[in-house]
Amino acid sequence: MTHEKTDFWVGLFVLLGLVALVFLALRAGNLSSFSLARTYQVNADFDNIGGLKVRAPVKSSGVVVGRVSGISFDNTRFLAVVTLDMNTQYQFPDDSSASILTSGLLGEQYIGITPGGDDKMLAQNGTIKYTQSAVVLEDLISKFLYSSANKAGTAKDENAAPAGDKGMTPAPAQH
Repeated sequence: MTHEKTDFWVGLFVLLGLVALVFLALRAGNLSSFSLARTYQVNADFDNIGGLKVRAPVKSSGVVVGRVSGISFDNTRFLAVVTLDMNTQYQFPDDSSASILTSGLLGEQYIGITPGGDDKMLAQNGTIKYTQSAVVLEDLISKFLYSSANKAGTAKDENAAPAGDKGMTPAPAQH
């Protein structure tokens, strides 16, 4: 092989390697789904957003209909405010609801939109009024453990003999 041919193949291999690294970086940063589609912004308030991140998908019936564009905190109402960039090709009724869901058991979190039945549609800078916060696995485990410990304590108390009663039957009354 000539020196020029070897240089060509090495250069091609390096170029393909760089393209693969850029692709992986975009996938890791959740930027691979970058879109230039027209969008409108909608806000939703949540008590707890869990591990929701900017650029997380917004889905309805499993179809990506938008992306999370911002997350902030409202100091007066003490709620997380999530800003959604919704694709203009998808319109949702004004009484739609938003829930923070998880893909799989420990997967990424996303927002699920459930359409309502109102004739009026969500508009630019509208607000989704009905929201359901993220289910935090640690909170569920602690509630389960606390509930189990509480039931075990109640069962133990019911089986215990009353104070002062050492398992003896009362003496018959004297007349």
